[in-house]
Amino acid sequence: MAIPSFVDRATLRVQGGNGGHGCTSVHREKFKPLGGPDGGNGGHGGSVIVRVDPGLTTLVDYHRQSQRRATNGQPGEGDHKAGANGADVVLAVPDGTVIADADTGEIIADLIGDGAEAVIAAGGRGGLGNAALATSARKAPGFALLGEEGEQRSVTLELKVLADIGLVGFPSAGKSSLIAAISRARPKIADYPFTTLIPNLGVVVAGETTYTVADVPGLIEGASLGRGLGHEFLRHIERCLAVAHVIDCATYEPGRDPLTDLDIIEGELAAYGGLEDRPRLIVLNKIDIPDARDLAELVTPELAERGWPVFAVSTKTGEGLPALTYAMADLVRQRRAEMPAPAPRVVLRPEPVASSAPAFTVKQMGDGEGGFVWRVRGEKPERWVKQTDFANPEAVGYLADRFTRLGIEERLLELGAREGDAVAIGAGDDPVVFDFAPQISSGAEILARRGDDQRLHDQRASVRRRRELDAEYHAAKAAAEGLPRDPKQSWRVDGDDLA
Repeated sequence: MAIPSFVDRATLRVQGGNGGHGCTSVHREKFKPLGGPDGGNGGHGGSVIVRVDPGLTTLVDYHRQSQRRATNGQPGEGDHKAGANGADVVLAVPDGTVIADADTGEIIADLIGDGAEAVIAAGGRGGLGNAALATSARKAPGFALLGEEGEQRSVTLELKVLADIGLVGFPSAGKSSLIAAISRARPKIADYPFTTLIPNLGVVVAGETTYTVADVPGLIEGASLGRGLGHEFLRHIERCLAVAHVIDCATYEPGRDPLTDLDIIEGELAAYGGLEDRPRLIVLNKIDIPDARDLAELVTPELAERGWPVFAVSTKTGEGLPALTYAMADLVRQRRAEMPAPAPRVVLRPEPVASSAPAFTVKQMGDGEGGFVWRVRGEKPERWVKQTDFANPEAVGYLADRFTRLGIEERLLELGAREGDAVAIGAGDDPVVFDFAPQISSGAEILARRGDDQRLHDQRASVRRRRELDAEYHAAKAAAEGLPRDPKQSWRVDGDDLA
C-alpha cells in the first residue's frame, strides 16, 4: 500500500525515558574501609517534546513510524558519580498542529508559531543515592531510591492549515485555478471533480500586504456529516481569518446555480460550527464564458443584499483578479488588527495543585468483614511507593517514616483504622498493600536505628579473625611460660572478653 505524501492526522504512542536508580555505596580506601556513603543519584529520563518547524507541511513522518520513546537515565555510581540524563526526543511538526490525548480527547497543546513546543511525555526523575539521603540521624543509609518510570500515553496529532483566506466551494468551481492565478502556487488542475485532494497554500502580495490563501478541496452537500471528504478538509478552514466562496457560474449540472451553491456551502459551514464570525467574500468565477458572465450579472444584486462583497472574475483571462486580491488584503489587515497578538509559545498544561489542597486522600473500602481496606491516593505517597525497593527492609522503614511525617498514619487512626487492616497505596488497579501497624517500625529495627548502617559499628570478619588468633596466641604463650594473663592482651569480640 502506497504511503501518502500529505498526512494531516496521525496517532502516536510516546513514552518518556525511565529515571536511573540511585546507588547504594560506602566509600572504601586503605585504612578507611567504611568512609561514609558515596552513592550517586540516578539520571533523569529523557522527555518526548513536540516542536513547530515552519519548514514542514505534513505529518507523514509519523504515519510511517507511530511509536517514539526517549532514552532512559543512567543509574548512579559510587564515589558520588551521578548517572547521565537520558536524551530528549524532539518531534518536528508543522505550524498549526493540535495535540490531544488519544484516549480522553483532552487538548494537550495547540502549537502556533515558530519554535512553539510542548512536552507530551515527561521523563521519569532519577532516584537519590544513599549519599543524598544521609542526615545527622541517618549517617550511612543502606538503601537508595529507585528511578521513576517515564510517562507513556497515546496522542493524536492533527494539522489545521494556517491561512488568512480559505477558498471554499463545490468541486471544479475553479479554486485551484484561482490560487494559481493570484500566487505562485501550482496545484494540480484538471477538468474533473475532486482534482484537489490536499490543501494547497499560496502567498499573495497586494500592495504592502502579504497574506496566504488556502485552496481547500471541494465540498459537497452533507460534508459536515462526513460525505465526500467532509471532515477531512473542513477543519482546515477553522484557522482562516476569512472565507471566500468560489462559485462556478458556468456549470451545466441540473439544480445548480450560484444562489443554491452558496446556500448549500453555507449550510455545511454552519453545521460544522465555529465559523460564524468569519467575514465572507463571494467570487463568481469563469465569467470569460458568455453565459457565465450573464448569470453573474444577474445574481450579483441579490448576493450583494446579503452584505458580502461580490467579485466577478476569470482565472483564465485575469479579469477582476486585481480588485479581488486588494479586497482580500484590506480584509486581512482589518482582521489582523482585531485579533490579539499570538503568544510565541502556546502550551496547555494541567493547573498546578493549590498549596491548600490535601497532599493525600483516604477512602474506606470493603464491608468490614475481617477488617477494612483503606485506599490512600495522592501524588506524593504514590511517587514514594514507586521509588521504594521493597526487597530492602531499611528502604521500607524509610518509606514508613515518610508516610508518618506526611500524616497518613494519624489520618487512618482518625478514621477508625485498626491494626491489621489493609492499606493500599499506589496508582491504578495494582497498588501496594500494607498491613496497618501504627507506631511500629516496618522491619528497620533489625538494623538498629532506622537509616543507620550497622556496618559502621560492627567489625569486619577479617578483623575479628585476626584478633581471635592474636588472643589465642598470647593466651597459649602465657600458659606455657607459667605467667599470669596479660590484661593488655584481652580482646573484645562481639562484646565478650577473649583471654
